[in-house]
Amino acid sequence: MKITAIYSLAWIGLVFLAILNGGLRTAGYARFMSDLSAHQLSTLIGICLLGLYFWILSLLFPISSARQALLIGGIWTILAIAFEFLFGHFVMEHPWSKLFADYNLLKGRLWSLVLIWTFIGPYVFYKLRRS
Repeated sequence: MKITAIYSLAWIGLVFLAILNGGLRTAGYARFMSDLSAHQLSTLIGICLLGLYFWILSLLFPISSARQALLIGGIWTILAIAFEFLFGHFVMEHPWSKLFADYNLLKGRLWSLVLIWTFIGPYVFYKLRRS
């Protein structure tokens, strides 16, 4: 199986990590801080969890080129955005305004940083493994 196909399937792991991270926030630290602070801490924890996942994947299934790494990151990012909006709106019934609000960096909403990391993460670990 091609590495890109393996990594496309591995995107499902990102969903499980996001659910785990959200559960940690809701059941754990969110009750001790403001919603915004909990969101920001959750963003940091999510980026770390994804980094660990990317590292493990890069050990098991080495990426062979920078182009391939960026393709994987692009696929993951598109899938993440599609999932967030489709699942968030049609299953969780969140209004579009609530979904778009997480992209407002000026109001401290940091979700965009997770998407940026999702895009560049495979490339970062590709470069780290080459050095």
